[in-house]
Amino acid sequence: MSTQLLPETLRKGLFRALLLLTFFIGAVPLHAQKQEAMKGAPGLTAKLINIESATNEPFRFSASLYNAAAYHQIYELKAELPAGWQISYRVDGSQVTSVNLAAGQTREIAIEITVPSNAPARKYIIPFKAVSSAQTLELQLEAVVKGSYGASLGTPSGRLSEEVTSGSHQDIELEVTNTGTLPLSSLSLSSQLPSGWEASFSPSQIERLDAGKKVGIKATLKVPDKTIAGDYSATFSLGGNNANAQAAFRIFVKTSVLSGWIGILTIALSVLAVYLLIRKYGRR
Repeated sequence: MSTQLLPETLRKGLFRALLLLTFFIGAVPLHAQKQEAMKGAPGLTAKLINIESATNEPFRFSASLYNAAAYHQIYELKAELPAGWQISYRVDGSQVTSVNLAAGQTREIAIEITVPSNAPARKYIIPFKAVSSAQTLELQLEAVVKGSYGASLGTPSGRLSEEVTSGSHQDIELEVTNTGTLPLSSLSLSSQLPSGWEASFSPSQIERLDAGKKVGIKATLKVPDKTIAGDYSATFSLGGNNANAQAAFRIFVKTSVLSGWIGILTIALSVLAVYLLIRKYGRR
């Protein structure tokens, strides 16, 4: 039947009903979209999922955990690690193993992973999970081990003791070794000595030292005059951007032969002076 044959009032009613139906169909998904926007995007996310580091430097990730449910949840934090690896979680600066979240709440989780020094250099996939009674959220973290940094400071002979005369200087041969698998840069030498002592190094700076390589350093130790004979300790330190090392030396200070003779002569003159005084005034 043609709509032109319908009464005017019926045609107007059908048109109004069609408009209402169209509005209702469009409003339902729009309302759902608004509700979803209020909830936010549920899940577990991280700013960076791929981090490269050496074995002696921790991998630090930052994750965001969001509770999309309409009720409170407790999430237990878990990770699958290779043998010997360790992981810790911090929320607001406190170490935790689980996170308590109200409905719609988000918390930031600081994740720190430490790696054994002998871990092979390659990429490792670390499955990280936040598990509640109602859901399991998972994030794939990638830790790229690029190698290791390491250094040692000693002597070519391995001896860590020296003998020096009071008021003189002594040259000590040091040896710096790169014990890691990555090159070291900007290495410098320093010392901790008894008061008044001095030390200089040649060279005093190592710009680059490749893995497995060694370099010799001459340390010149100066001991002040009138230093009392005996055992002293001196520590030489190596510092750099990625590695540090120390070598503790035992230094035996002895007096010079000239100082010994001067001391003996002084004592003899003192004894002679006392003897002469006794002879002079002892007869009165």
